[in-house]
Formats: sequence, structure tokens, C-alpha cells
Amino acid sequence: MAVLTLRAEGPARPEDVWLRYVTPACWPSWSPQIRAVRVDAERIAAGTRGEVVSLFGVTAAFTVESVDDERWHWVWRVRLGPVRLRLYHEVRRRPGGSATTLRIEGPAAALAAYAGPARWALGRLVRG
Repeated sequence: MAVLTLRAEGPARPEDVWLRYVTPACWPSWSPQIRAVRVDAERIAAGTRGEVVSLFGVTAAFTVESVDDERWHWVWRVRLGPVRLRLYHEVRRRPGGSATTLRIEGPAAALAAYAGPARWALGRLVRG
């Protein structure tokens, strides 16, 4: 099991960043590797289950483990075939904007493949 931590800072208000995180319908707008999200919830909560569809039509199942609205922190597990990832997201207030941190746990090869698209998505998320 490997761990990868990515960070991004930008001018978006942290409240807006958090709202984009907890609203699955918003995910494709800032995460270009996501084409669609199939979920029966307007907002994520612990126990929310669904699927993320990539640009290439590959579907990954997910389960949200926890959401902390006060600390702007949420955790989910993603499964694509035999690959299992756990992703920890956090938003923080910064002078002039916000910062977000993503920590991913999973197989090293999967983390290496996902690092570039994830870094790009985080930058778009905090840019607004």
C-alpha cells in the first residue's frame, strides 16, 4: 500500500470549494477526468454509494465513509475492478482564497497513474 498527498491553493472561497466537493453533480465541472456521477443523492453523506464514470467510459464504484461539514473534510473509498483506493479530502481557508489537500492510499501503480489528473482537478477546484 502506497500513499500520495497532493495540495493546491487558489482564489476560490473555501465555502465554494467545499460545496463543489460535497455536490456530486459538480464533480465533472472541476474534475475533467470525470464524465458523469451516478448517485441518488444531491449531497454526499456518510454511506452515500454511487459510481463515477471516466472520460473513457470506465466506471468506478464508490462509498463515502465520512463527511465533516465543520472541518471541511471527507473520506471515500473507490473500487475499479481489483484496485481499491481510499481518498481523504480537506479544504482550508487561506488568505485570498482556499487550499485543498488530497491524500490517496492504494497500489503504487494506481497512484502514479492518477496523480496527474488529480493534480489538475485540484487546481481547477480551488481556481473557482
